[in-house]
Amino acid sequence: MHELGILMEIVKTVEKFAVENQVDKIETLVLQIGEISSAIPEYMKKVYPAAVEDTMLENAELEIEILPANGLCLDCGKEFHATVCGGICPDCGSRNMKLVSGRDFFIKEIVCT
Repeated sequence: MHELGILMEIVKTVEKFAVENQVDKIETLVLQIGEISSAIPEYMKKVYPAAVEDTMLENAELEIEILPANGLCLDCGKEFHATVCGGICPDCGSRNMKLVSGRDFFIKEIVCT
């Protein structure tokens, strides 16, 4: 399960930010994960307590926002939700598309005091 390793790196990044900005307490960590990212949100939530144990984030809440997998039709220019449409443009029926989002992974927000 590589989610634990990902979260441990995020913890390092967030703690570094906290030290640099003289943050005393982190209340919430908000992540954005693309719906076809290699990180599985359910697993991230399950391993989060182990990743933050004995860190500044130990009592911080984890929030995860799912970013849709959007495709751009290379024939008609329509942007659409690729997983909902099965990769087929809803306007022209083409399968000639480029994925423009959905594999993303971001630290969106660190709520701190």
